[in-house]
Amino acid sequence: MAFTFSDIVEEARLSARALLDYGDSFFNPTVRLGVTGLSRAGKTVFITALVHGLSRGGRFPVFESLATGRIAGAQLAPQPDDAVPRFDYETHVRTLIEERRWPNSTVDISELRLVIDYQRQNGADQTLTLDIVDYPGEWLLDLPLLDKSYEQWSAESLALSRQPLRAPLASAWHAHLETLQPEGREDEQATLTAAKLFTDYLRACRDERFAMSLLPPGRFLMPGNLAGSPALTFAPLDVPADGDAPDRSLWAMMRRRYEAYKAIVVRPFFRDHFSRLDRQIVLVDALAAFNAGPEALHDLEAALAGILDCFRVGRGTFLNALFRPRIDRILFAATKADHLHHTSHDRLEAILRRIVDRAASRAEVAGAAIDVVALAAVRATREAQVQRGRDTLPSIIGTPLAGEVANGETFDGNTEVATFPGDLPADLERLFDGDAFRGLSTSGADGADFRFLRFRPPLLDRNGAGEPALPHIRLDRALQFLIGDRLQ
Repeated sequence: MAFTFSDIVEEARLSARALLDYGDSFFNPTVRLGVTGLSRAGKTVFITALVHGLSRGGRFPVFESLATGRIAGAQLAPQPDDAVPRFDYETHVRTLIEERRWPNSTVDISELRLVIDYQRQNGADQTLTLDIVDYPGEWLLDLPLLDKSYEQWSAESLALSRQPLRAPLASAWHAHLETLQPEGREDEQATLTAAKLFTDYLRACRDERFAMSLLPPGRFLMPGNLAGSPALTFAPLDVPADGDAPDRSLWAMMRRRYEAYKAIVVRPFFRDHFSRLDRQIVLVDALAAFNAGPEALHDLEAALAGILDCFRVGRGTFLNALFRPRIDRILFAATKADHLHHTSHDRLEAILRRIVDRAASRAEVAGAAIDVVALAAVRATREAQVQRGRDTLPSIIGTPLAGEVANGETFDGNTEVATFPGDLPADLERLFDGDAFRGLSTSGADGADFRFLRFRPPLLDRNGAGEPALPHIRLDRALQFLIGDRLQ
């Protein structure tokens, strides 16, 4: 592979940052934890619950250093990176506890520093700085673009859009694509229309009825201050993978803007944030994929393979290997486990493990410990046994969000109900078999095999002294995997 001058400059910047980070960590032990996930997976809730639990001394029996009393305390410290917004922890806590609403989704990168005072196993007092970096999973799925030409990306995007479930959603974009002449003169208006229709297609794929996960370029769905810029105004063209674009052609224009997207959006994210991470958790809303059907599950598997591919990008340099080891622990977490009875949690975890194992084999990832867990960072329900006729059903009790509908009843957001969420199948292949599984995208809401109500955050008992920690499911297990070894 040939290296350009810009590649060499980029490598020098990465190495300089690696040296600075290494020096800081030598005197002040630090773990940079990346928290990401695809849309509505619960990143904000996870970070808020993690910080709240550690700072309030929550009940974390599997998190060994806290359960055994070796953690003396944890407190927030000033934001370390001047160019990164601070994660608004205080507002998110108020939203969860006082308003009993779920915080808004992540649309940009943010960071929070938590300092943990603990006693090492040899009795010595020590401090661990935990820098939590919150960023959208869609940005992570952009990293493989660094190794792809515009022509490769176009071919892959078009092939994906022609799959049976996606093709109807892409029909308007495909119709416009037929009118374009890639080798013809560059055309700003045709490009604007193509970019809009392509973005509309990506947005439709993300709808909960279809729950598609593989949707790069990620910034098309969350453009921020780049909305309307040329770097976000391009779309795939039906061009040969090994072809050459004529000067000043539509093809050349699209290619130039694709390369600008990588230079302005993708490379800075990799250089300034992703390349500096030590540990990573990827949150997965598997229940949304169950609702949408087998196509969504296969798409989720492809997305996770793409995510695992990201952990091999740009890691081959001597200085990075010496001063900044690659991410050495990656945890995939199936969120919203509280929407199921605990008897289905093992199956939820097994389903995610199957997807991750297959994705890992496709991505050929190596050098990192990978684990999976089914969790709820904030548990919104509790369990009960409900009598129905002669049967006793394992059920969950919670307060559905206002507007949620079940069995013809629309909930007001204040009424607590008991519901039987159903069992996930013991035969995992049923979920991936189009003949055996019906989802919202193919049979409509009334015919879905698995439908999950969305619940409000729990009402906390505040009669005791202080503010109680938020209830959770296996948040402690996630923490043990992610940072437990660094607190020994």
